[in-house]
Amino acid sequence: MAFMLSSSLAVVLMSLLLLLPASQAMPSDSSEGQDVNFIEHLHAQWGIEWQPRHVHLAYGNISSEVVVTWSTLSEIVNATIEWGNQIFALNESCTGTSTLFTDGGELKAEQWIHRVKLTGLNPNTIFYYHVGGNSGWSAVFGFKTVPAGTEGWTLRLAFFGDMGVDNAHSLTRLQQEAHQGMYDLILHVGDLAYNLHTNNGTVGDTFMDQIEPIAAYVPYMTCPGNHEDTYDFSNYRNRFSMPNYEETESMYYSFNLGPVHFIAINTELYYFGPFQMKRLNDQYKWLIDDLKASTTEEAREERPWIILFGHRPMYCSTLDEDDCRNVNARTRVGIHGNMFALEPLLAEYGVDMAIWGHEHTYERLWPLYNYTVLNGTDQPYTNPRGPLHIISGSAGCIETPDHFIPRQPEWSAFHSRDYGYTRLMVLNKTHLHLEEVSDDQDGKVIDSVMLVREHHENFTQYITDP
Repeated sequence: MAFMLSSSLAVVLMSLLLLLPASQAMPSDSSEGQDVNFIEHLHAQWGIEWQPRHVHLAYGNISSEVVVTWSTLSEIVNATIEWGNQIFALNESCTGTSTLFTDGGELKAEQWIHRVKLTGLNPNTIFYYHVGGNSGWSAVFGFKTVPAGTEGWTLRLAFFGDMGVDNAHSLTRLQQEAHQGMYDLILHVGDLAYNLHTNNGTVGDTFMDQIEPIAAYVPYMTCPGNHEDTYDFSNYRNRFSMPNYEETESMYYSFNLGPVHFIAINTELYYFGPFQMKRLNDQYKWLIDDLKASTTEEAREERPWIILFGHRPMYCSTLDEDDCRNVNARTRVGIHGNMFALEPLLAEYGVDMAIWGHEHTYERLWPLYNYTVLNGTDQPYTNPRGPLHIISGSAGCIETPDHFIPRQPEWSAFHSRDYGYTRLMVLNKTHLHLEEVSDDQDGKVIDSVMLVREHHENFTQYITDP
């Protein structure tokens, strides 16, 4: 009986499809269109694709703000989040915005991106939520806000770059640890999915499905890498909602969390030609203003740690032709006569740590500036006289881990080709602990270091001209 009813319904829908213009009826005979399933096509045509998918969180400018983003294949009315402090009492609700995103590939695939911003969230509180509307709701997810203030609690995060859909060695462990409440945020420092745009965006869709078990529970903070540049970064700009996304489209931003001021930049603007110059100029001016504001005496007293992250590193010892192997790497010394140089800003404003990806390795450097090691006077990482650079780009993708040059440079403290990711615990205003997790060795911690800064300061006083 059920089969007969379903068959009759299919006949009716087929008849209705015949009344549609040819461009809206069945797919063309193109090679990509031949694989479209009839039922999936009916769903797409008749609005049954309202079900929320790709749910993920991001912090706003401050810890009491969270942006919830998801997508649907069909347009919905009043993108809504219902939320509360009990899983079966989602008594609060608010609505947000919906935007049509059209992929740049041959099929011009469409989806609707929905964003709702939650503000004024109580600190140290568990919230449950689901997203959608009258056309369909997601599963119920949950997240916990961090405690108030900048002292008396430990900020915990994981960071990595270069994790794709295939060969994502770190994904399963990160999913499990997110559910165990191990992290307050995740940093993915570029090169997502490999690639968000591939196969008309379907690889990006799969990636968003894969990270949902993490990102629907823990704010998943990102920055673009070279694998996001296609179609002018359109998949990245539309799928993610970082702080200040309304103005910078998640390309660069900053936010405060506990005793840390985080800064995300788009290093790709240094590498994709003159058409990115305006963006690069805007980013650089913004970065200087942001660093000035975060290093006033009052700001640094409240929130002393400054951590910058981007995709392409200034230094690396991998055996390849990437720009970080060049003495005059663009992100380090700038372009066109030292325009937009980043390393002088790290020194002038006392940036404590710079996190990078791009190299499919893990590498911890000694504190340094201009290839000169600037260790602390007692211990290397106790009151060091320069920033600490960390490369963490081995979470796993379709490309294999990089090799290192035969002789390890004197400025490189530790490196590994193991698949893995990095944990960071900000213990207080003077101590943070970093450790590298190896997926090749079943979660073993293969490197760890304590960074101690009893005073956060400008590093230029320790720099001598070469």
